[in-house]
Amino acid sequence: MLEDGLSYPVRGDWVGRILIGGVLGFLSILVLPAFAIFGYLVRVLERTVAGDDVPPEFDDWGDLLVKGIVATVIGFAYAIVPLIAYGILVTVVFGTGAGIGGDVGALIGVVGVLLALLFLPVLFLIYYAVPAALTAYAARGEMSAAFDVGLLKPTLLSTEYLLAVLTPFVVAVIVFVVTLVLTATVIGGVLVPFVQFYGQVAIFRMFGSAFASVNDTIETGAAGGDVGGVGDEVAY
Repeated sequence: MLEDGLSYPVRGDWVGRILIGGVLGFLSILVLPAFAIFGYLVRVLERTVAGDDVPPEFDDWGDLLVKGIVATVIGFAYAIVPLIAYGILVTVVFGTGAGIGGDVGALIGVVGVLLALLFLPVLFLIYYAVPAALTAYAARGEMSAAFDVGLLKPTLLSTEYLLAVLTPFVVAVIVFVVTLVLTATVIGGVLVPFVQFYGQVAIFRMFGSAFASVNDTIETGAAGGDVGGVGDEVAY
């Protein structure tokens, strides 16, 4: 999976593709270019699930922007609910402990501290779920697919997907190290957005491959029935 992901961004006519992605990265502060990049990454998921081994080109910019905006909404929806619920729970526990006071209040305060320490696991759960949701959206071409429990559950509980979520940390470390080296000089710093775009494409390739692998297994293994529908024609 790692080898496939790292080689994927430089397949086909890759120079122009990386140049466009890097320039969009430079301009991402203007928001619209950031949506275009996100839309392109969704298209990478689309093509990967469809079985295409060559990255898509930058074309149909309106479609890229729409996909990027929808993907952003999906990511926000997955993040905001657990974060708000977590924040309310921690606030209530700390508030209750302060209101009661004494030994019981101190004990409740300790529980609040333990809950606060769970913030990183909460973030990991969000990170774990969002790629599967985005790939489901990319595969079906419908926002509702990102919240389809029947489609997502087999993926989220699979070993292939777990590896796909953990393996990109290797890519992230490589990109981080390269970025540190490049930022040592002004000229090197100019190359950072291009390296980051390369890393993003590689990581989304891994997510898409894991999702396709799990859902192909489900479709061919009669036990699960038609859970994913990934083999259906993607709606654009």
